[in-house]
Amino acid sequence: MNRRRPTLFAALTLTAAAALTLSACGSDDDSAAKDSDKIAGADTGSATGSASPTASESAEPGRPEIELPDDLSYTFDWPKTGDKERDAVLADGEQSIKAVDLAIVNQDPLDKAYLYYYEGEAAASTQEFIQAYVKENARVTGAYRFYDAVVNVRGKDSASLVYCEDQGKAYDMYLKPKKVNKTPVTKNSYVLYNTQLSKNDKGVWVVQNMLSQRGSDKCQP
Repeated sequence: MNRRRPTLFAALTLTAAAALTLSACGSDDDSAAKDSDKIAGADTGSATGSASPTASESAEPGRPEIELPDDLSYTFDWPKTGDKERDAVLADGEQSIKAVDLAIVNQDPLDKAYLYYYEGEAAASTQEFIQAYVKENARVTGAYRFYDAVVNVRGKDSASLVYCEDQGKAYDMYLKPKKVNKTPVTKNSYVLYNTQLSKNDKGVWVVQNMLSQRGSDKCQP
């Protein structure tokens, strides 16, 4: 989720294998939009409807509690599929998204919640992503919507989750002095993600790699 601030934009030039973005709903960086819209798995179907279980509904022993400030809200327009493993991928994907924002709110690049859901290259790049917020003494605020989720499960411990994010009502908030950086909605407010996950020995679907494409035609309203 690339920010408008040039300093953070440079800090968040991540590896292609695990590219993440900051909120910046009005980002005027079109580089991602110029890339191909063909991301593996993105055209295999979509799911719409009620959201997957919330943290309280899906909490299990050992899982971190994810409690976020009231000024942050999330809508997950990806319903249950009826398949146990695919639904588990969706539920863990939801928690992994919230866990990153919790680390940003806590201003902690090593926050335990996101490290529960990210491993390998994705964990390393997510740490850089969170650190950029800490450096700028900022966090996220507003409303996020996630939609058009596509899940593919390959074997017992490998899966992909492709989805869209609407950042049109999500912003960066600087903490000292407190100021919300509201930006206009543009094509780049919509981001396509392709995540590769594996099931660990705890039975959790953890993110290993992530690709993101801002301004993707597949995610436009």
